[in-house]
Formats: sequence, structure tokens, C-alpha cells
Amino acid sequence: MVLLENDSFLTELTRLFQKCRTSGSVVITLKKYDGRTKPAPRKGHLETFDPADNKCLLRASDGKRKISTVVNTKEVIKFQMAYSNLLRAHIDGLKKKDKKSKSKKTKATQ
Repeated sequence: MVLLENDSFLTELTRLFQKCRTSGSVVITLKKYDGRTKPAPRKGHLETFDPADNKCLLRASDGKRKISTVVNTKEVIKFQMAYSNLLRAHIDGLKKKDKKSKSKKTKATQ
């Protein structure tokens, strides 16, 4: 997995979307990140965590290549705007649901 800066993550994510446009999929995960690289022990002292240090970990994968980035609290608004614009531009290949009329459903149940 490659840890990238925020701007380079967005450009690589754009490349992943373009690569998987015709076939394939991109999986994106988002979770809270406290900076730990190793799991915390169950028993023992808990380290104090300052809520001002909240971070988000974003990961994206197309099955072959994995990229990730950590977004700090100060950069969240800027990153969110750029990320939402990128998603709006590239999420157009979703399949639409078949809408069946209510009359067909009611006739089928009777």
C-alpha cells in the first residue's frame, strides 16, 4: 500500500477511476485514524488521545493497486471539496434500478 499526500492521492484516484471506467471497480474506505501503526494492548494503560488530533484514513483499491492518504483536521474542508468534485465527475457508471409500476405489483399480489 502506498501512502500519498492528499493532492497526489486525488490524482491517483482519478487515474484509478479512468482505468476502471469500462470494466472493474474501485473500492474506497474511510475511517478514523489515530496515528497508531500497531494495535493497542487490551489490558494495560491507555494512551491519552487528544481530540484535536483527529485524522481520517482514506484507502482506495482497484484489486491490483492500493493507495492511501491521511487527512489532518486542518485540511478536511479543502480535501472534502476536492474529493466530492472528483466523485461527482467519475461516479456515472452506476446501474439504475428497474422501477416497476405500483399497479403491476398490486395485481401480482392479488
